[in-house]
Amino acid sequence: MPPSDTMIPEAELTVVRKPLPHDSAPRHVTGSAAYIDDIREMAGTLHLAPGYAPIAAGRIIELDLAAVRAAPGVVAVLTAEDIPGANDISPKLIGDDPALATGEIRFHGQVVFVVVAETRDQARRAAKKAKFKTEAAAPVIDVGQANDTVLPDYAFTRGDPDAAVAGAPVSFSDTFRIGGQEHFYLEGQISMAIPGEAGEMLVYASTQHPSEVQHLVSHALHIPSSAVTVEIRRMGGGFGGKESQASQWAVLAALAAWKTGQPCKMRLDRDDDMIMTGKRHDFRVDYSVGHDENGLLKGVDVALHARCGHSEDLSMGVVDRTMFHSDNSYFYPECRVLTRRHRTNTVSNTAFRGFGGPQGMVFAERMMDQIAYRLGKDPLDVRKANFYAPGRDLTPFGQQVTDNLLHELVGELEVKSDYRARRAEITAWNAESRILKRGLALTPVKFGISFTLMPLNQAGALVHLYRDGSLHLNHGGTEMGQGLFLKVAQVVAEEFGVDIGKVAITATRTDKVPNTSPTAASTGTDLNAMAALNACGQIKDRLYAFIEEKWQVRRNQVKFREGQVFLGNRAMPLAELVNAAYMERVQLSAAGFYKTPKIAWNRDKAEGRPFFYFAYGASCSEVTIDTMTGEMKVDRVDVLHDVGKSINPAIDIGQIEGGFVQGMGWLTTEELVWD
Repeated sequence: MPPSDTMIPEAELTVVRKPLPHDSAPRHVTGSAAYIDDIREMAGTLHLAPGYAPIAAGRIIELDLAAVRAAPGVVAVLTAEDIPGANDISPKLIGDDPALATGEIRFHGQVVFVVVAETRDQARRAAKKAKFKTEAAAPVIDVGQANDTVLPDYAFTRGDPDAAVAGAPVSFSDTFRIGGQEHFYLEGQISMAIPGEAGEMLVYASTQHPSEVQHLVSHALHIPSSAVTVEIRRMGGGFGGKESQASQWAVLAALAAWKTGQPCKMRLDRDDDMIMTGKRHDFRVDYSVGHDENGLLKGVDVALHARCGHSEDLSMGVVDRTMFHSDNSYFYPECRVLTRRHRTNTVSNTAFRGFGGPQGMVFAERMMDQIAYRLGKDPLDVRKANFYAPGRDLTPFGQQVTDNLLHELVGELEVKSDYRARRAEITAWNAESRILKRGLALTPVKFGISFTLMPLNQAGALVHLYRDGSLHLNHGGTEMGQGLFLKVAQVVAEEFGVDIGKVAITATRTDKVPNTSPTAASTGTDLNAMAALNACGQIKDRLYAFIEEKWQVRRNQVKFREGQVFLGNRAMPLAELVNAAYMERVQLSAAGFYKTPKIAWNRDKAEGRPFFYFAYGASCSEVTIDTMTGEMKVDRVDVLHDVGKSINPAIDIGQIEGGFVQGMGWLTTEELVWD
């Protein structure tokens, strides 16, 4: 979390920086943690199932839903004509992604209608009875086939990369593919909507962006946002797949509740979930590079071709971040980074852990390896030679790298992992082993922290201090297993000097903290903990003023710790102080707010400072590969990250391990295959 002048000196910390277990860990392992499908269903709850055409591209000539409506248990069948407001579930209401398709079919699995029935099984069986008459077109499923884009081409350029590449002592060109990835969150997409007595709607949605769900539901139903409340206590994983793409199922559940007047729930079957929701963007990368005899870069020219799917979704931000991280950790003296966002007849790709950044880094690391192999050098030496350094510290988008830890961090991991000795040992081993081959790589990462869409860099929080000294915490961040709620609660507990058990962690709700940003881009703790800290500061300022007036003790003589308040030489339980303040009508609740400082980004001019700071890390991985079968074994991994001063080391280590394993799966065993 960014530093704050209001925070308690580290020597006195008792809750923050401690490896506390996840607040829901016992409930996770015992099965008592309540997810949306565990919420007790009200009497009369109806269930939804989606229906879609049997083609991947083309038009619906005729749709016969008579058998669907006549199926057992069916209460209603809804199509686009039933939507009273906007038929659009795209982020920011871009207008290119209908909740229910009408005549045109853009991808296999695009929802055309939903069945509302008494049971989920009845709804799913009924959806299969639809009769489609279609006019199929040849689907475009690869960037090589695409002749349309979801957004205009966009590029960063510095200097004259064509001349730099052509004039370099060594140059070459290469093309390769970077694959996509299915999120495979344990909890699939699900929403439940409950209509209110005066036209309002309560929506439980497994979403990373409750405010966007609220916004889209209100537009679809043509009611004010204030009439829609969205709640989410926890997700069973998100990884970006529930940032924008949870909205469709919430909108459809709310539409059904609005039409029937009954609670409605939509839980996608896993097959439907995989068919109907977007993935990590896959790319074709075409690049040329010029360098000297030692591998030092002179010029880089790269075109990143993204398969975006049928609509824009989050492809502006995702592919922009691919560009922002196409340098990873390396200085490009002269460069062009071009992106083309191809429209295809596939489900619209979306956010995925790293939000496009990992794909840009894969390009940078592939290029470093190719240079090293061609020169016969150790790839780590080529990497280190190209690291950002004083005088070579401007990114392709013009931000100065002022907090560079690459040399120190990679040097430390090189020693701790015994890289050089192992490299020599592996080289000797491979010379004797004909079929089994071992490999070793040490790769760095530099990741920018902030949303590159500037308005998203803000957060709110709500803190109540009760008369018994306990606290109620709410903020705009969402919990998907990553430990965000616990970290923010640790900050609040530390500020008031109480045990973590005194802080009630509550579900994210749009009627408590409005206009929230998505929990994404590695910003959740920074934004929401700082907003909570701001709320705590407001309450404490009132208490300090009350103490000074009542006991003539100045704030620098007041300490909150161990459940007590120390007023100079006097001590009292926190509850006693709070009661005294209540009796004197001191406000004990505050809405906190935080906006990330020092950032600005003008996309049209491609200039500014999009990131508050960079996070750095490196990993050293050793593998054995059977060259006859392709079987792979990971023998050893050393990972080193600089996380600043960790609020919760146990949580952070778990996140680092989980991120590594998910990335390893993406690049070794997972593949998207389109028929």
